[in-house]
Amino acid sequence: MISHIKGIIDEKFGSSVIVDVNGVGYEIAVTMPDFDDIRLNETRKFFTYHAVRENAEELYGFSSLAAKKLFELLISVQGIGPKAAMAILSLAEAEEVRNAIANADTAFIAKASGVGKKSAERVIVDLSDKVGIPSKYGATEPRADNIRGARESDEALDALIALGFTLKEATLALENVEPSLSTEERIKLALKK
Repeated sequence: MISHIKGIIDEKFGSSVIVDVNGVGYEIAVTMPDFDDIRLNETRKFFTYHAVRENAEELYGFSSLAAKKLFELLISVQGIGPKAAMAILSLAEAEEVRNAIANADTAFIAKASGVGKKSAERVIVDLSDKVGIPSKYGATEPRADNIRGARESDEALDALIALGFTLKEATLALENVEPSLSTEERIKLALKK
């Protein structure tokens, strides 16, 4: 399995990029927030999910490990495949999508292309107890298409997940940790819980 790819962005098209790694180009489907943030000829690292089907192999890439883990949770829901999961993650930043699931915001999830009300309800039922507590309460707004640039990923959350925490455990560990602290301090405080 390919867990991550780091290379130079060679091309952008549709919702995919081609990453050149020492002369080999990998086509990677990315979420819209990541796509908007990517610039040609820059070096980027993507945490990848390698989907193998009978007639195709596809790579899905994410700028953060937390986004990849949320993608994996989404495709574990019956009726949600990789394309539907990418549509859900394209609604907003991964943290906003996680927060919408934690808040049981079915209307927000149903706004994703190819995801109906019943599928959105199934996502909420199956994942609300797996994504952790909401970081803020209330309805979630989809991202505006004219906003460029993705918010920085939460490095402390990614580090905790890399240490073996589930998305829910990592979110709970960082719940009362001040976000303005350095990444190292946030990790230390979260591990003390």
